[in-house]
Amino acid sequence: MRTSDTIGVMYDEAKKLINDAQKIIVIQAENPDGDSIGSSVALEEILSDLGKEVIMYCPIELPKYLRYINGWDRVVMDFDTSADLAIVVDTAADVLLGKTLETPGVRHFLESHPVLVIDHHTTESNLSFEHTMLSGDAVATSEVLYGLANDAGWAINQRAAESMLVAIMSDSLGLTTQNVTHETYFVVGKLHELGARNHVIEERRRQFMKKSPEILAYKGELISRIEYFLDGKLALVHIPFEDIQKYSDQYNPSVLVLDEMRLVEGVEIGVALKTYPDGRITGKLRSNIPISETIAGFFGGGGHKYAAGFRAYDSYDTIVKELIEATDKAVAGYKEDKKGDDSQTA
Repeated sequence: MRTSDTIGVMYDEAKKLINDAQKIIVIQAENPDGDSIGSSVALEEILSDLGKEVIMYCPIELPKYLRYINGWDRVVMDFDTSADLAIVVDTAADVLLGKTLETPGVRHFLESHPVLVIDHHTTESNLSFEHTMLSGDAVATSEVLYGLANDAGWAINQRAAESMLVAIMSDSLGLTTQNVTHETYFVVGKLHELGARNHVIEERRRQFMKKSPEILAYKGELISRIEYFLDGKLALVHIPFEDIQKYSDQYNPSVLVLDEMRLVEGVEIGVALKTYPDGRITGKLRSNIPISETIAGFFGGGGHKYAAGFRAYDSYDTIVKELIEATDKAVAGYKEDKKGDDSQTA
């Protein structure tokens, strides 16, 4: 558990790195989401107001369904190695920076320049280069960022506030997830004071979330493919590369069905596995009990207790077998822990 003194030290280290830099590159993982984009744009706004030059980088083109976030079009796919400082947002896992680390010159840059990681996941960092960590038990990275900006006395303009609110609402599914705390509501209230309006964000999001008839038909196809294991506790869907090529530009296939899978009676966790021609398999996990992070960790991934991801290189059948085993152990471990907690409070 982090004490206020520990968090204070992290704030001081982060502020020093930022104050000492003039040109900063903000890095997202290869699975960008509302939190990573919102936090990146907020950083660009806040640090630009401090007189810094800020470049937002992501190794892939941002999906269309995330383009309701103002500022997305300033995210570039070319890594600027002339920066003084790199800030990695919303991940502390090497496996989710694979494309970035494979880009010529980038690993050398990260190994020879200061790197600040701002993240909210509870998974221990396994990054393969030296870095300074700023993390907290928060619902979204932008909640951690708000704490840093508030501690430093940095101004948060209306555009930054909106981006931070986007991030929080995205990762908390509109303040409905189990890891929302009173601190989250406090930050949301402060962002509203600064001019962020969730109804404005939601109106834009709904416009971009609209599905074409083709995507709706594809969603039905995906639902028909769902498999159930462990007496229905694990729901699994396979998304082959052909589907990724055909539909990802319009809509992330896994996002189409994961929440639907969690709503099936008896399901404790929904998993979407994507397969790629190079043998890579990525997994996106969403659970109703706090086991996602544990299961993803089995494959070297990480994330939240209720939402996580991983990347692996093995046969599909092997991954499925190991996923079933890891889920079985995680569910049993959760039940055992819960039984122990219940007996202590009885």
